Amino acid sequence: MELILDIFNYTLTAILIGICGAWVFLIKSMVDSFRFTPYLDRFENTSKTNPKVSVILPARNEEEFISKCLDSLIDQDYKNYEIIVIDDSSEDNTQKIIYKYAEKHSKVIPIIARPKPDGWMGKNWACMEGYKKASGDLLLFTDADTRHSQNVISLAVGHLTSFNLDALSAIPKMMTFDFWTKVTLPMISTFLHSRFSALNVNNPAKKTGYFFGSFFILKKKTYENVGMHEGVKNEIIEDGALGKKVKEAGHKMKMVRGDHLIDAVWARDKSTLWNALKRLMIPLYLQNGKIAIGIFFAVAFLLFVPFPIFAVSLSIPIEAISSKILCISAAVASSLIYAGAIIETKMGLHIRLIHALFAPLGSLVVVLGFLSGLLQAKRNESVMWRGRRYSMKDHTQNSISI
Repeated sequence: MELILDIFNYTLTAILIGICGAWVFLIKSMVDSFRFTPYLDRFENTSKTNPKVSVILPARNEEEFISKCLDSLIDQDYKNYEIIVIDDSSEDNTQKIIYKYAEKHSKVIPIIARPKPDGWMGKNWACMEGYKKASGDLLLFTDADTRHSQNVISLAVGHLTSFNLDALSAIPKMMTFDFWTKVTLPMISTFLHSRFSALNVNNPAKKTGYFFGSFFILKKKTYENVGMHEGVKNEIIEDGALGKKVKEAGHKMKMVRGDHLIDAVWARDKSTLWNALKRLMIPLYLQNGKIAIGIFFAVAFLLFVPFPIFAVSLSIPIEAISSKILCISAAVASSLIYAGAIIETKMGLHIRLIHALFAPLGSLVVVLGFLSGLLQAKRNESVMWRGRRYSMKDHTQNSISI
């Protein structure tokens, strides 16, 4: 019996040591990302051109946020731009608000999106509808729940042209409103500093390409070259998929920090948070079920498993050496998870430190949300997003070819 216990303890200890190693890597990646990611407003502006910018703003049921977004876009210090606002079959007062702004401001061009064709995600279709009306040489895509500093378009155009870029995306400040989002987002954000780090996106030798949907600007010809939103029409996370296409096509792209200039809402309430977590896992399963399951277990072990192991190891008498080593390993792994949450909370999200202390709870929510998305994709159930249901069958057929 003692031998079996030792084998069990040493096996868990080996797993925990691996988790510790992974968190050391993640924390280093986070710190490097915060230290070395360039800023949107810190560069030598050598641009002497003033290309027209078409801001493409899709909106569905955004009556709570769209006025603040439009106010921030109308108040820009850049002169040569238009704001194309697309009402995507809203069921609230969004359309009325759009037309009210269009009546007062000539820069605002209102569009009512035609009914979404089968096989399209709603936002992707709305973006395509906006593109068809765009007259600018540069396209700036943003979201209706995003607010922009007065000089953000000038900075984006200057950055794009000064560095001769084809595309530029800015990392926004993620706005949170409720307790559950505040304790969950730090745990999710830690992973963005590894695979989707700006340092990887900005490295031509890396294949990583990614856009933040709340703010990315690119040349119109670049957008057309990669197939526009039609090329990612079935993608639930369309901004990431489009950024990937831009990088794979060999275009010069860059990601910068704009969290002091751009505010974007990540999740508005518990329901939105839950759907957002499921939305992250479903595309992975549609592309490769085995890899998605593997990623789920990796996330579960990295984010949550050390906490219950540590709690259990404290609640039982520690006599065997293997049990003591297990307890110490679980304590170190749990401490590293806390360290990652604290760094992200203070340096990335700029929210109160107390929310990082709920790391075990936030981790559990992430794991359960991912599990729910995995089970939903496995059962081939429809996906709910922004008040619409999307057929899993349609998205499975389309995702296979990606």
